[in-house]
Amino acid sequence: MQVSAFAVALMIAGFGVIAWAAARAKAKSFATAGGPRPHSLPNQHGWYVALWALLPALIFLVIWSPISEGLVTQAVMESPAAANLPEAEMQRNAILNEARSMAGNSQINAFNPEAEALAPLFAQATGRYTLIGGVAAFLLAFAGGAFAFSRVSPAFRARTRVERLVMAVLLIASLIAILTTLGIVLSLLFESLRFFSMVNPFEFLFGLTWSPQTAIRADQAGSSGAFGAVPLFWGTVFIGAIIAMIVAIPLGLMSAIYLTQYARPVVRRWMKPLLEILAGVPTVVYGYFAALTVAPAIRDFAQAIGIAGASSESALAAGLVMGIMIIPFISSMADDSIAAVPQAMRDGSLAMGATTSETIRKVLVPAALPGIVGGVLLAVSRAIGETMIVVMAAGLSANLTANPFASVTTVTTQIVQLLTGDQEFDSAKTLAAFALGLVLFVVTLLLNIVALRVVKRYREAYE
Repeated sequence: MQVSAFAVALMIAGFGVIAWAAARAKAKSFATAGGPRPHSLPNQHGWYVALWALLPALIFLVIWSPISEGLVTQAVMESPAAANLPEAEMQRNAILNEARSMAGNSQINAFNPEAEALAPLFAQATGRYTLIGGVAAFLLAFAGGAFAFSRVSPAFRARTRVERLVMAVLLIASLIAILTTLGIVLSLLFESLRFFSMVNPFEFLFGLTWSPQTAIRADQAGSSGAFGAVPLFWGTVFIGAIIAMIVAIPLGLMSAIYLTQYARPVVRRWMKPLLEILAGVPTVVYGYFAALTVAPAIRDFAQAIGIAGASSESALAAGLVMGIMIIPFISSMADDSIAAVPQAMRDGSLAMGATTSETIRKVLVPAALPGIVGGVLLAVSRAIGETMIVVMAAGLSANLTANPFASVTTVTTQIVQLLTGDQEFDSAKTLAAFALGLVLFVVTLLLNIVALRVVKRYREAYE
């Protein structure tokens, strides 16, 4: 009988639940024994024993998983059936991977006859080493649980031990997040420096022509690509920071003013969640809406008013839909900022004879302006990083134009295009994606820093 890794993990988890319940029951008896007051609560003793039962076993299973895969492959390779495998490493690995997949899923049909012969061996070896790992993990769980259970006593500081372990887990999670960010930044810097060793940074940052279609041989036409990224920067700003903001700022701000000042409580309870649903819609859905509905309507409108050369892929279509997408970002921040203005300022303005609209224009909005600006900056950073809407509605043409009915592209769209398919990371064409990513990272980082500083200053003023 084969034992799966999931079944082993499930049994370990069940044992952890049993350990928690047993330790909790033992700790509960302390309160009725008439002895000294226990240092920790029964639940804290239960968690201490459960963690000792679970963590060593789970850590062992995580370490054992890659080791067992190597042992399984070694066992299969030592079998007589593996003698017919080809000597070429690539072909041999392909057959072994196919046999491993067939062992895990009997529905898969064999492409190579050798894989069909090796699949039962993989299944047998996998079951054997999974059983060995499961037994070892269960013994570790039992040993850890028994050790922790023996320490449960009224004077034992289970709460302190559990809190220290939780703090250690939180610290490790924080370090993983920081190191991941550092790794992303270093990878961008390393590949960007390789790109700038091939292309002049001045040409990249200030060039007006973007044509990264470099040739394989130097004697081919177009072997010296043009890497002027200004059209990409302009397209990003034009769609994300101009058109989208023209749509999102008025609608988001006015919706926040209505919900905080004019809407009845019942209306607010329904409208605010409905408005925030826009933030949860997948961007690919917005892209389909822009490509199939908004873009053709804009093209027909442009042709009706006599604009020649109107394209079905336009900056206006992408910008309008992107603006709708980021309305919740601005509306939510503006809503919180206006609601946080002290009631005394609102009452004082109304007591002086100002109307509700005058109070909003001259008191509430100026007082909440730092929070509103912070929300706008966060929305801009979200907009300039959008990809799917631009790919589906704005096109891929790197045009330096202010015509909203023309096709343009953005930095994120070009990054996707440059890294799509089988690419070699030795050409300036592919490495250009990392340089574009570095510029986008720096811009969004600066926008977020400015937005957070503005919001922080606002919160200090009114808390």
